[in-house]
Amino acid sequence: MEHTLDGLIESFLDDEWREWPEDASALGVDGYDDKLSEHSAEDYARRDAQTDGWLRRFEALDDEGLTHAEKTDRDLVISQLRGRVIMRDWEVWKRNPDRYLNPGLGSVFQLFLHRRLPEHDLAVAAAARMKLIPRALEEGKRNLDPTLVPPLFVERSLGVCAAAARYVRDLVPAEVSDGGDRDVLAEAGAIAARAYDEFAGSLQRLKADAVGEWAIGEARYSAVLRDKELLGFDARELRERGQAEYDRLAAEMARRARDLRGTDDFVAVVEELNRDHPPTPEAMREAYEDWTERARAFLISRDLVTIPDGERCKVEPSPPFQRPVLAVASYNPPPLLTPDLTGHFFVPYPPDGTSEDEIQKRLESNSEIAIPTTAVHEAYPGHHWHLVWLKQNERILPKVFWSSYFGEGWALYTEVMMMEEGFYDDPRHELGVLDARIFRAARIIVDTSLHLGDMTFDDAVRFMMSKTGMAEPTARAEVGRYCTWPTQASSYLTGCMEIERMRADWLSNGRSLKDFHDTIAGSGALPIALAERALTA
Repeated sequence: MEHTLDGLIESFLDDEWREWPEDASALGVDGYDDKLSEHSAEDYARRDAQTDGWLRRFEALDDEGLTHAEKTDRDLVISQLRGRVIMRDWEVWKRNPDRYLNPGLGSVFQLFLHRRLPEHDLAVAAAARMKLIPRALEEGKRNLDPTLVPPLFVERSLGVCAAAARYVRDLVPAEVSDGGDRDVLAEAGAIAARAYDEFAGSLQRLKADAVGEWAIGEARYSAVLRDKELLGFDARELRERGQAEYDRLAAEMARRARDLRGTDDFVAVVEELNRDHPPTPEAMREAYEDWTERARAFLISRDLVTIPDGERCKVEPSPPFQRPVLAVASYNPPPLLTPDLTGHFFVPYPPDGTSEDEIQKRLESNSEIAIPTTAVHEAYPGHHWHLVWLKQNERILPKVFWSSYFGEGWALYTEVMMMEEGFYDDPRHELGVLDARIFRAARIIVDTSLHLGDMTFDDAVRFMMSKTGMAEPTARAEVGRYCTWPTQASSYLTGCMEIERMRADWLSNGRSLKDFHDTIAGSGALPIALAERALTA
């Protein structure tokens, strides 16, 4: 049975790599660095048929003869495939221009980020990928349906197009030192840049007729929670949970605001404290780097997790093409199927052409009270530690499939855990931790309400500004993200509270906090029910 399951997984992953070569490349699978996924209607029909076939094969495997780890592998694949089936009729490939923009951009960027190949080979692979970008964009022009495409998606993608053209034309050739390699990249980059410019023109024309919706509806949202993320509640119950946690945190923050400033108005106090921020994006990056180093040292001194030998987390500006659509920090792991242990913590630089006034507003979201907890979330012991520690897991599937409900839940869990352990050295920093958590509670309320049809985009922006003190540019970028990435924004606090519940059970049996961290994080970023199963193995 072991041979049967492992052979099935190997064949399944071979199909995955062929269909999504940029994902294979990002994971460190050899042989895909010069390829891009294809996006014709026929390609999507073939993938749907493959999904149905693989789902039948994995669902046919019963428990008999399977080890605990093998049962988890089987159920992990099933959850992923069911998630695809749930969202199939939403037809994202007809609805979102980002489906055609992101693969080429991210996959070229990752080649030079990780530099797994000699520089000349990198240049050859990157040039091959950039020459395939026009094909993907042409497929997008054919597939995008103005009756399905929301105007909001067009606006977001237009910002990406401009940054993408500059990236492939001007920045990619500078990644190599040899003049001949630069020429090869410049030629391919010029081809890709023209394609991005033409795609932008197509989007401008599409914009006039785009009338689609972005709300996925209650049935799909609830099905994702139950059948993909393996949670025991639906979208409306999730919103109630988010509201209850928001109310609890609001009372706690009011108490702390009263201690700090003599007022219960914690939003006003946070807004005041957020005005104390680094003066420039580079000063912001340096502050994040300092707190990242402090968090790592604290983990070691308190023996809270096992730090793998040779790991490293670099703190760098966000990629240029990411800046128009992402106003918060992010993390890019080392390829998870390689021995590499160097991750990249990207801090949110503003897009080119951003006014000084808006730069300062964006910096308010990266204030002196927010930076410490964000460094914990993205680096130690958040995403970076989690994913380099996960490499110790001998099974392949936990390194391939990521549930945001565990992965983001874990990172948020670590923010409060580090406060409980005494990491933050200022009451203002502790208010920043609670502010980060109440922000995630607001995300649950907004994300569910948007996709259940109970909030408009502007309602959601006003809610985020009034309930979290978020600056308007950041609030608009945030809500745009929720509309394009349904259910993800709810994953942070939902997963965090589930992890806290599991921790309470673990510690009640006399086991150590470090063992809890090493065990549950080392199992992967599994759907919550599977993560809980890993604890009982």
